[in-house]
Amino acid sequence: MSDKENTSDRPCFTDRMLIQLARDSRHAAYAPYSHYTVGAACIAESGVAYFGCNIENASYPVGLCAERTAVAAAIAHGEKKIISVAIAGGPASEPPDRSIRPCGMCLQFLSEFMEPDSPVYIADGNDHEIRLTMKELFPYAFSLSRNRESED
Repeated sequence: MSDKENTSDRPCFTDRMLIQLARDSRHAAYAPYSHYTVGAACIAESGVAYFGCNIENASYPVGLCAERTAVAAAIAHGEKKIISVAIAGGPASEPPDRSIRPCGMCLQFLSEFMEPDSPVYIADGNDHEIRLTMKELFPYAFSLSRNRESED
């Protein structure tokens, strides 16, 4: 492959790499209150991967979820569309737990930048993951553009 920009429809970063990046991102989490660490990673339309972790605060509503910090990093770098997201989380001293899901605030945030059929991977510590779509996780996302279309 030449040094030219990637113009294929496929991201440069594989889903498997994205899932591992989410697992690895847990180590950066700041969770002194819950001791529940979460890492997330996303692939932007450009093919570049971004990652984030949960950041707690003594005033609980001020804390940030890993999914939002990962996507915020992408947006801060000029990205506008997210192709896929991976999440890994659980008690700090244990492997990731496959039963976690994005909270409602994160689902709404993700829906702003992802298509309904975009994959969301929930990873555990045993090289297994669940693949869901945004529509499966959040079938009735609020969207001004979708709401305007339904009024016509």
